[in-house]
Amino acid sequence: MPNPSLLILPGDGIGPEVMAEVRKVIDWFGANRGLSFEVGEDLVGGAAYDAHGTPLTDDTMALAQSVDAVLLGAVGGPNYDDLDFSVKPERGLLRLRKEMDLFANLRPAQCFDALADFSSLKREVVAGLDIMIVRELTSGVYFGEPRGIVKEGNERVGINTQRYTESEIARVARAAFDLAQKRGGKLCSMEKANVMESGILWREVVTEVGRAEYPDVELSHMYADAGAMQLTRWPKQFDVIVTDNLFGDLLSDLAAMLTGSLGMLPSASLGAPMANGRPKALYEPVHGSAPDIAGMGKANPIACILSFAMALRYSFDAGAEATRLERAVETVLADGVRTADLMQTEGGTPATTAEMGDAVVAALSAGG
Repeated sequence: MPNPSLLILPGDGIGPEVMAEVRKVIDWFGANRGLSFEVGEDLVGGAAYDAHGTPLTDDTMALAQSVDAVLLGAVGGPNYDDLDFSVKPERGLLRLRKEMDLFANLRPAQCFDALADFSSLKREVVAGLDIMIVRELTSGVYFGEPRGIVKEGNERVGINTQRYTESEIARVARAAFDLAQKRGGKLCSMEKANVMESGILWREVVTEVGRAEYPDVELSHMYADAGAMQLTRWPKQFDVIVTDNLFGDLLSDLAAMLTGSLGMLPSASLGAPMANGRPKALYEPVHGSAPDIAGMGKANPIACILSFAMALRYSFDAGAEATRLERAVETVLADGVRTADLMQTEGGTPATTAEMGDAVVAALSAGG
């Protein structure tokens, strides 16, 4: 059988730096575990605009559709702020999500014990935290029509439309229920059914799917604003959370900061199964392009490395190897290796981006 295929899109800012460290990990699995990939690389975001005048070429889009998984670094930067909206770097990422139909965005928020004191919350609130937020990714207010800025009388009006179909809600609900079955058996659905018709439909459909197909999963509902409050009060009450595109964007970033650093958190965006049974998939760190530290060796590559661990688990049926990589990261952190974003307490060993990547590879090797 041919090796599984992986398309790497480093992107902008610190994207190429953190992706270089993932390359080391990929090479290690090929050399030491017989897990090799056909790896291609291309441009996205500002890098693609600089080279081709568009944040994502049709050829790159076609390539992304053909591979088993896409691994993306980050897009954007202040030097692109004045571009027309249609060619801003972020439009490349949105096109990937939309045309690959990546409707379920998985954002884990896990607090490693070595970093429990890095959170702005008390240690007892976040220590041992391990939750998953499932965000609907291809519909809702970010994609609804009509949209735009129009003139009404003497003033401009900005319009965005929140729109969900029954089938769009049901499929992301099933993805969340499936995860809950494999985790703690609890799913909390968050919306604003008290003030939004789309929220009413969301609650009804999630409830129907749960009753008909997942009676073994404990389903609860919560208004999204109350959910934000509860995430900061006692986040460990949750296991899996499912929510819409807008609320998922906000709540997953909130949950990310519970763990102490955006530089630690991966994500997966999954779509319908392909002919080989694997879901279409794009993996990326939650953090942005951080242009202020690009090229300085300060970036934390762990979120990107853990995004590859998610690819191992969800795209390549290599759950044991994913766990091996996650444990290597945990070992490195327990040993006190720290990139700049983690140097908040005394006693850590400062590490550059490359040194952190080397430490993870060394921990993989030490693990046998």
